[in-house]
Amino acid sequence: MKVLCIVPCGNKKIWDKKPEAGPQQARDVYIGPFASKCREYAEKFYPSSWVIISAKYGFLFPNDIVPGPYNVSFIDKSSNPITIEELKSQAQEKGLYDYDKIIILGGKNYVQIVKNVFKNKDIHSPLSTCKGIGFMMGKLNDAIKRGKPL
Repeated sequence: MKVLCIVPCGNKKIWDKKPEAGPQQARDVYIGPFASKCREYAEKFYPSSWVIISAKYGFLFPNDIVPGPYNVSFIDKSSNPITIEELKSQAQEKGLYDYDKIIILGGKNYVQIVKNVFKNKDIHSPLSTCKGIGFMMGKLNDAIKRGKPL
């Protein structure tokens, strides 16, 4: 069974800390605590089968290049986030529909977006029962420490 882990992007990006950083690999762009912990989890348990979902760029492989700073959110529709149809097209182009199981790390908004894109797939959202980001971080930390995926 082929498993894909999808991690959320984040509001805090490398250019907030280093404005001169220039284009970066997607894995190095999102530096907030939650995005960083999700990336750590994905790299540990799914080292060759994880992507980032970005409100601006859609599905990003870890080595994809992000050209520079941006501020787009799925929640703020006026920021013009990528559409479900565009995400479906990307998933097809990038071979993401070849995976049997999808693991989405993130809150309910990300889970719903992924469910809309991967309608006929086995979708697992291990953080969806958490009551907030602190609980999500704790669950991720515990899994990483124990060496057992959620």
